[in-house]
Amino acid sequence: MSPDDVSRRGFLRGIGATAVLALAGCAESPQEETDPLTPERTTQTPLGGRNETIKELDGTNVSRFSEVYRAVRDSVVQIRVRTGARGTGAGTGFVYDDTHLVTNEHVVANAQDLFVRYRTTGWRDATIEGTDTYSDLAVLRVDDRPNVATALPLRSRDPPVGTEVVAIGNPYELSGTVSSGIVSGVDRTLSAPNNFSIPDTIQTDAPVNPGNSGGPLVDLEGRVVGVISAGGGDNIGLAISAPLTRQVVPALIETGSYDHPYLGVGLENVTPAIAAANDLEEATGVYVSRVVADGPSAGVLQGSTGEQSADGGLAPAGGDVITHLAGEPVPTRATLSSVLALETVPGEPTDLRIIRDGNAETVTVDIGARPAV
Repeated sequence: MSPDDVSRRGFLRGIGATAVLALAGCAESPQEETDPLTPERTTQTPLGGRNETIKELDGTNVSRFSEVYRAVRDSVVQIRVRTGARGTGAGTGFVYDDTHLVTNEHVVANAQDLFVRYRTTGWRDATIEGTDTYSDLAVLRVDDRPNVATALPLRSRDPPVGTEVVAIGNPYELSGTVSSGIVSGVDRTLSAPNNFSIPDTIQTDAPVNPGNSGGPLVDLEGRVVGVISAGGGDNIGLAISAPLTRQVVPALIETGSYDHPYLGVGLENVTPAIAAANDLEEATGVYVSRVVADGPSAGVLQGSTGEQSADGGLAPAGGDVITHLAGEPVPTRATLSSVLALETVPGEPTDLRIIRDGNAETVTVDIGARPAV
């Protein structure tokens, strides 16, 4: 284990509890050994434990955002893609293990040539190990990883809303950029090809821009909360959650692809109009509007049989309302998508609690795998 590995692991174990609400970051050359904004860096290793203290020239401590940035930055890479004679693209990735990087599928889509650059190196060749359109995740292989670029840990659960996070990446090819914010929401969805959606995405108000895609959104302990996938105006950025990433990436490394659980139904949130049209006591749960013929739910779940007047208009009626999936309550379509993605497996039976014609009952569906794009 290198001294840099020891320092970083010490930080991730021993970082203090007090957060200074300030933002620190810079765009730096990958060949720079020190941060020009903090020219003095001291490492203290007291007896009985390891801890890293970073100080400015005047002796004051820098913010925790700066500490997280320094603990993570060597594991974040800049990606450059050539898709043809003139086509190019750029993005971000991070170290998953000794030979693999994680990024977005859309960053490396249609790549003919692929290059990555660590903070302490020049550009290096990379190859695609596996991609998954339905989670917008891709795994790259790079055999000559520098020792200071260690794997970033991924959280096993989504963080609470309000958790402070930082996004580290290369927006507009400005390397080594950091921005801060909070987790603004969980159980969001992103659009994916073929009318599917990416479940269990994390919403953040940390500013992210083109070039941040594929980079890590990390908490203040340096753990990956999500893989940044989309950003836009109104302080809304979205990241593929760490729990979903933990499921997809090992399969991409092993086989190059991943089978997502699939019910084969069209779904809508239960609105007040749908609740009124179907004589439901409350407007909660997920309404089955249609069932795909020959899909996993065919013959088990029931879709709409017609429409009823409700709230001054027409609303679908006659379909099942799903209230629980795999033992978990699913008050919204987004929640159902997250439970389906994280708690079920293609080829295995799963119980659904439904309301049909006003009566609650339990049915069992053999989960399928999403069809190829």
